[in-house]
Amino acid sequence: MALFNRVNGKELKARMQQTADARTTISFYKYHHITEPKGFRDELYRLLASLEVLGRIYVAKEGINAQISVPTGLLEAFKSKLFSVDFLNGIRLNFAVDDNGKSFFKLKILVRQKIVADGLNDQTFDVTDTGTHVNAKEFNTLADNPNTIIVDMRNHYESEVGHFKNAICPDVDTFREELNVVEDMLQTQKDKDLLMYCTGGIRCEKASAWFKHRGFKNVFQLEGGIIEYARQVKSQGLENKFLGKNFVFDERLGERVSDDIISACHQCGQPCDTHTNCKNDGCHLLFIQCCACAEKFNGTCSTDCKTILELPSEEQKRIRKGINKGRQVFKKGRRTEQVGR
Repeated sequence: MALFNRVNGKELKARMQQTADARTTISFYKYHHITEPKGFRDELYRLLASLEVLGRIYVAKEGINAQISVPTGLLEAFKSKLFSVDFLNGIRLNFAVDDNGKSFFKLKILVRQKIVADGLNDQTFDVTDTGTHVNAKEFNTLADNPNTIIVDMRNHYESEVGHFKNAICPDVDTFREELNVVEDMLQTQKDKDLLMYCTGGIRCEKASAWFKHRGFKNVFQLEGGIIEYARQVKSQGLENKFLGKNFVFDERLGERVSDDIISACHQCGQPCDTHTNCKNDGCHLLFIQCCACAEKFNGTCSTDCKTILELPSEEQKRIRKGINKGRQVFKKGRRTEQVGR
């Protein structure tokens, strides 16, 4: 059995879009010392591939971080096999709240230095001394307290389309950058209640321990992140303090938590919270685009990219040959050029 995908990604993506088979999107993480990440990675690949699981998983000596989709009919079999791994037995699974089953089209498991890039030296503080975990009801109570500071521990393009009411949303590109920015912002407020949240909880696990180490007195983190909060709000009939969409790192690029649209199309400025990637393979900029602009620019971010997309495929390949832009994200208010020009 090959321990990696051998089929062209575009073909797999097309298959995924065409299938009517029901799939369920799940995320989970666990900080745990893994002695041999490579060996664990291979065994995990065999286990998940046998159940037709798709997704993206990071494995490191410090643990595992997974975002996957599972055939709905195999959910119980999946949980049984996953829980057979000692340190994953009974692990909390975050189920997507706005799920079309089209989140992933291949299985990719990578061995990394860390399961979340944070730039921290874990030997300098107690990573297990985390903040107090709170559920949705407790989060709402803390959020209503004027002594509480709510901080979004995600990147600017995530909070742009959705965030909690009255939350501080730092204008940062990475989690590594945010740790320093948040500490600098709150230097004189370390005695207040610091209430943090992220997508599924993993970033807050490390951040809460770090901020306690840096002298913050009362640190709280949303258990299960926005995903679990949305589930609890719905199931328990609680007030929903989250506005808009929860950005997710899969093909969906977002799941709706409330009907509020708090962002705008990056090309025309009309209310919109639909992220997309520029269809020009030499660009792939992540940006927000409304339906009208998607039609006008043929799914691209600018007239230049639209022009390139209309060229023969071989000419497009020639233009982008040798160019690797990496991950490109629209940075609202922080760039001189404007999408759509």
